[in-house]
Amino acid sequence: MNPRIAKTLLRAKRAGDYVTAKLLFGALAIVRLLPPDTGLRLADRSARLLGPLSSRHKLALHNLKRAFPEKGDEWIDRVARDNWGQIGRMAAEFVYLDHLFDFDPDKPGEGRIEVSGIDTFIELRERKGPFIFFTGHLGCFELLPIGAAAFDLEFTALFRQPNNRYVAERVLSARRTAGGHLVPSKAGAVWNLAGILKKGSSVGMLTDQKFLRGGVKTTFFGLECKTNPLLPKLARQYDAQVYPARSIRLADGRYRLELFPRLDLPRDAAGEIDIEASCQALNDIVEGWVREHPEQWMWFHDRWNQKKRLAK
Repeated sequence: MNPRIAKTLLRAKRAGDYVTAKLLFGALAIVRLLPPDTGLRLADRSARLLGPLSSRHKLALHNLKRAFPEKGDEWIDRVARDNWGQIGRMAAEFVYLDHLFDFDPDKPGEGRIEVSGIDTFIELRERKGPFIFFTGHLGCFELLPIGAAAFDLEFTALFRQPNNRYVAERVLSARRTAGGHLVPSKAGAVWNLAGILKKGSSVGMLTDQKFLRGGVKTTFFGLECKTNPLLPKLARQYDAQVYPARSIRLADGRYRLELFPRLDLPRDAAGEIDIEASCQALNDIVEGWVREHPEQWMWFHDRWNQKKRLAK
């Protein structure tokens, strides 16, 4: 491509990203003026209306049909629209995180947040790591690091930055908790996480992201995809224990955070962690969660690398 044309296209993209980010920040600023329950309902309804008009809706329907071939079109359409409502709530939850998290370890069951696995939280707090927590893009996963901080568990979370650089900068500056830090998923991130585990501390990861270059061949909902092998590689290198965790939105506007018992990753004949089998095991766990609450996962996410095929 002609360098001048490439430069012009890059400038156009940056301008578009800037406008998009400003519109998003403006909408969130308006939402911030409303009480949390009102703002969340508004975001839900707005996303249900606007989401199906976007190009990503076609991908969401396509992914749902492939993942649930036994379901009819009515169910697929309903789950896709419910999913957009959940995505709207996710955007608004980003604004209200400090207000939403009202869990008090000394008064469990009295607030908007309920926690399952309190004994495990306390046990991990009392002994030395390293630990690796993993989850998927399910429910309000942003609440998980705040929940860990409530039990004095400090850990660093690896996250994929949004493609929009202006949104990414805002996210990185805002996603801070009293007990956690963030490492953007880019060059050098692995060494940061390795250093943290080497010191006996903890890290958190999302394991259901699209990953092509260097990914391990696995299946998700019986469909071929590639999975990031970083988690089992780090667990093997630093003898780190692995714990599944998830967040679920409940029907009454409440949330449940769940920390599960330690996951023993599959091992090979030599007794070492089997990277390929472990990647599949992680996929299987997240798939089970998604099957329980299909409307709460990001179906417009290109997990199976289908977007380019749909565009043809």
